[in-house]
Amino acid sequence: MSISPAAARDILQNSEILFSADAVQAALHQVAADINARLSNQHPLVLAVMGGAVVFAGQLLPLLNFPLDFDYVQVSRYGDARHGGAMKWKVEPGENVRGRVVLLLDDILDEGHTLAALHERVMALGAVRCMSAVFANKQHGMAKPIQADFVGMDVPNRFVFGYGMDVQGAWRNLPAIYAVRDE
Repeated sequence: MSISPAAARDILQNSEILFSADAVQAALHQVAADINARLSNQHPLVLAVMGGAVVFAGQLLPLLNFPLDFDYVQVSRYGDARHGGAMKWKVEPGENVRGRVVLLLDDILDEGHTLAALHERVMALGAVRCMSAVFANKQHGMAKPIQADFVGMDVPNRFVFGYGMDVQGAWRNLPAIYAVRDE
């Protein structure tokens, strides 16, 4: 356990809701429509970035109307911290990307280093094309090494959590998106 239940509840109570569950679902359905429009004639390999993409992937996949294969990767730059650090691979992309169109799914595009590294690795393993979908794209005004092909919603430059994104290991399970106050 990363944080005590009382501390997690305190963080939530002292946070601000940025996007309601209804707004999150509307964004999810829009990004699914965008992906369907671009990949409907493909049979891509969808790679979810665990653990953040678990909620996004779980709700997105049933909305996609084309055949696909599914797998996952696990890499982290955050751990239980609020700021990115060294990249730690737990499960790397496999040889199953060779010759495939790959769609990476992640919870948030923040600084972009994790998604850029994943894209580079997938292409080095022989993917024909690598696209990415993120639920949240953080608007912090700095250049990013990669842009997502599909974005659910833009979020402000604050520490956000909910809908797959955690705060100190907690609250990935929230259906809405919150921001920590007093950043």
